[in-house]
Amino acid sequence: MAEAAPLRDAVTAQMKQAMKSGDKARVSALRLIMAALKDREIEARGAGKVVSRADELALLNKMVKSRLESAAIYEKAGRAELAAQENAEVAVVSEFLPRQMDAAAMTAAVREAVAATGATSVKDMGKVVNALKQAHPGEMDFAKASAIVRSMLAG
Repeated sequence: MAEAAPLRDAVTAQMKQAMKSGDKARVSALRLIMAALKDREIEARGAGKVVSRADELALLNKMVKSRLESAAIYEKAGRAELAAQENAEVAVVSEFLPRQMDAAAMTAAVREAVAATGATSVKDMGKVVNALKQAHPGEMDFAKASAIVRSMLAG
């Protein structure tokens, strides 16, 4: 769990700062992150595993995706205040994620992964995507990356 400590430490430090400044919405969002990280740690410990940085980033990405979906649903239902709350939580969670790669950087990373794995056909897609997940955790949308891999290996 040595890898998990820096993210938890960063979230804890941010939470203390938000508490001192009286930012209740930020404190609430940071508590959600802490609870999710703690749940993931307990789940991993029960399985005899250690939470990796990639696991943490995947968890944060999942939190962002969930809140974006909820915000869209609230907006359609005319609940602007709830949508705003979800969007505020997205902003806080996103602070702890690495910057997402743009399309050009993603294409270059895919090209490198294809070369590194020696992939020659669409059958090798899994190897390439796994290599990307190892090399760039949390830095790209793997659904988009998979489409790029498929187009490179198919053509």
